[in-house]
Amino acid sequence: MTDLPTARTLRRKGTWTDAALACTLTYDDRFLRRKVLELSDGGRFLVDLEHTESLDHGDALELGDGRLVEITAAAEELLEISGHDLVRLAWHIGNRHTPCQIEHDRLLIQRNHVMEDMLARLGAHVHKVVEPFTPEGGAYGHGRTHSHEH
Repeated sequence: MTDLPTARTLRRKGTWTDAALACTLTYDDRFLRRKVLELSDGGRFLVDLEHTESLDHGDALELGDGRLVEITAAAEELLEISGHDLVRLAWHIGNRHTPCQIEHDRLLIQRNHVMEDMLARLGAHVHKVVEPFTPEGGAYGHGRTHSHEH
């Protein structure tokens, strides 16, 4: 079907060592089941997982020959949110089911002018930044949530 090396196994961060290869992906690109991806060295490989998975920064995909491809979060255009009531701001972001990276003194979300306007109206300090995006995973396990059906 293809001459490309194929990865059919996902190894979660902390369960592997010594990746020989690397692949940098955006948050949206880290949600996949079957796709051809490009390695940092320009090579290509096929991901063919049994189920759609949310890959996290630091996970690895195992190729058929045993080599590991480390997944790295790509720098993306984000909004950095800070303010005196970060918990309230986080609630409004979560209420809109927006992926959010939660840190001690700031929140990060993907750039969105509607969210940017809403947060500014709520008193947030909003700044445009470019950096890796590693938002919180779903409450019921690894990855992303899609609906209220659990």
